Amino acid sequence: MNAPLYNLEILRLAADIPHHERLEHSGGTSEKRSPVCGSRVTVDIDVDDEGRVVQLGMLVRACALGQASAALLGRAILGRTPTEIAAARDALTAWLAGERDTPPDWPGIDLFTPALPHRGRHASIRLAFEAAADAAAQAAEARV
Repeated sequence: MNAPLYNLEILRLAADIPHHERLEHSGGTSEKRSPVCGSRVTVDIDVDDEGRVVQLGMLVRACALGQASAALLGRAILGRTPTEIAAARDALTAWLAGERDTPPDWPGIDLFTPALPHRGRHASIRLAFEAAADAAAQAAEARV
């Protein structure tokens, strides 16, 4: 039996996005939009002198899957480097595309296993990670 695409945990995460306000000052900002569904995520990031994320702000206008993905990102991004975030983004993209069998090493991301056959939903799931990777790279570059 297939697991439901929208389950209770996804709906709980969608309703509880951490860091859900934009930062007044950030080292990097990126907005990503899904042309398929119109979902949009804006991410502001600031990093410390070692390049680790110390502040995150997000504006999430997305479906429940995009909101849940942003919540998972927000719960585990502090202390990570731009390289780690980019690796998570790339692994998520490959997993959703069927290019790897295992989900990325990011807490809770396997929650999206039921979405694997639903290619039209993948863009929304990737948005927060794509925006965060870009914003983190900008923030790190601004520190140099």
